[in-house]
Amino acid sequence: MDSIQERLKYFNAQADKELSKYPQICALEKQTNVPKTYMAAGVVTFVFTLIFFNVWGELLSDVIGWLYPAYASFKAIESPETSDDVQWLTYWLLLPPFRGAQLIYSKFLRPTLLSYQGDIDKNLNNWKNKVDGVIKEAAHSAVDASSKLD
Repeated sequence: MDSIQERLKYFNAQADKELSKYPQICALEKQTNVPKTYMAAGVVTFVFTLIFFNVWGELLSDVIGWLYPAYASFKAIESPETSDDVQWLTYWLLLPPFRGAQLIYSKFLRPTLLSYQGDIDKNLNNWKNKVDGVIKEAAHSAVDASSKLD
């Protein structure tokens, strides 16, 4: 049990360190006297609850089912490998065909995405890292709170 608490304290410290990089969060912590990690855990819990009760179901299904696959397909087309092409072509086979797709891709989508590809990738990686940190923090906070109940 001690090793679990030690690991949770470690994750809490790491999350606190990451959250300290954002001045707005630090200011909010000072104003409310609520630890940053507890606020992050609360936000994660709130978002999870909205998703669980399907409050944002349509938006999430659009992002997960279309926006991400569209960008991943673009990346697959632009990469030299063919294995990722097969994966994403298989995905899109499930959707109805669209006659102007190649024209839209070559005239609009490809040039636009090529010009912003670096920024999009950077932002996606930053977002993924932040979400991973918040999830670790929420887990740590939940374990820490449950150990205080004992």
